[in-house]
Amino acid sequence: MKIVFMGSDPIALPLLNWLREEGGGTVEFLAIYTQPDRPVGRGQRVTANAIKRWAIEHGIPVRQPVKLTRDEREKLALDQPDLALVMAYGHILRDAFIDTPKLGTINLHASILPELRGASPIQSAIAGGGQETGVSLMRIVRELDAGPVADVERVSIDAHDTALDIENKLANACVPLVARNLVALAEGRLEFVAQDSKRATFCRRLVKADGVLDLSLPAAEVAARINGLFPWPSCRIELEGQIIKLGLAQAVAGEGAPGKVYVNESSQLEVGTGDGRVRLLKLQRPGAKMLATADFLRGFPISDGATVPSVPMPALITR
Repeated sequence: MKIVFMGSDPIALPLLNWLREEGGGTVEFLAIYTQPDRPVGRGQRVTANAIKRWAIEHGIPVRQPVKLTRDEREKLALDQPDLALVMAYGHILRDAFIDTPKLGTINLHASILPELRGASPIQSAIAGGGQETGVSLMRIVRELDAGPVADVERVSIDAHDTALDIENKLANACVPLVARNLVALAEGRLEFVAQDSKRATFCRRLVKADGVLDLSLPAAEVAARINGLFPWPSCRIELEGQIIKLGLAQAVAGEGAPGKVYVNESSQLEVGTGDGRVRLLKLQRPGAKMLATADFLRGFPISDGATVPSVPMPALITR
């Protein structure tokens, strides 16, 4: 089966490696489509993303169009691909592009559809208090993430999972999902079932302003927000006159006023909420490393009884 892959995020690397190694006798990569090189980091050095580097390492042609124009579609048609496989590409595909491959265009979406259609399904699943999420193998249609679904691979969301942890779980979950469906897909007999649009929820693209905390809410909601938004955009609080980035949190029982800080002899740092306390497990000062709480407090003592301002949290999920 001759395929093109379209993606720009390292979440796809385990699947690409499996397709090349385990599926080497049945899959041929014609090209890799990925986003153009962009400035990265403090130095803003123009850098190739992980997908492009993988393609170059394995001698696969790379295409990085800024837009998927008619010329790009014609170039794709000349390749005569059997299938286009998409995951976290970052471009909207037009109908003509979707219909060009013989077997169509298939997407791996990082949620259990029809829940969490949109741009931030991993972060929103955790921040929304979910206990599981997954990867859906779906056929692409014009409407956002609304195509019929063939299969889903589910993963658990554990209490201390951040978005980075769940991304790693989902990256590995793509392999068994595609492995058990690849032959049926190649033979054109894989069945796709329409989504129930009445159950659909949507998650938008995240911005830095989403990293605020409403401490009048229950501790479970606050901790889920902290874990779901790490490593980006990350939740931040103002503490002892500095903006502190939070890397991991846990909801615990305990009384206390929302925003009030509690530091005990065991170097545990907790903040009161509307119901219970949120225990801060990893913190980072500006220009420093993310540290476990005990290490953080050794270099940045915090007064028991200090207060943290509360800010309303923008909703991440809508219907």
